[in-house]
Amino acid sequence: SMSSAAPREVDVRGPRFAAGVTAVVLAVALLLGSGGLVAVQALVFAVGAFAGLRYAPYGVLFRLLVAPRLGPVREREPEAPPRFAQVVGLLFAVVGAAGYVLGALALGAVATGLALVAALLNAVTGFCLGCELYLIARRAVPARA
Repeated sequence: SMSSAAPREVDVRGPRFAAGVTAVVLAVALLLGSGGLVAVQALVFAVGAFAGLRYAPYGVLFRLLVAPRLGPVREREPEAPPRFAQVVGLLFAVVGAAGYVLGALALGAVATGLALVAALLNAVTGFCLGCELYLIARRAVPARA
């Protein structure tokens, strides 16, 4: 059993699957100009950011429906970087949703589009922009003792 002190780890395929679902949701939101749909994605990001990837809706979907069909976990990664990426996604989605809802359609589309590009990049290549930002921030701000 894992000690509670050990940093939580996740199957690397989970966040990538979640990014794929996110990309689809944001692409549809962008096509429809739907602030409501961007807001739904913002909520999904919020759960991942604040409750943890275990509870993030797309993570649950991955564990219950996808993972059992993929075979055993071959690679794990620390949860912190992809969880931070959810915070970054949340910020863009909140700005996107607000833009659409408040009638600043260009702002809504640009913020949603940027979140979509990041999600697509992660889903297709495995490169996680938010994770990289986390690592840069960690290097810039020494860990508190």
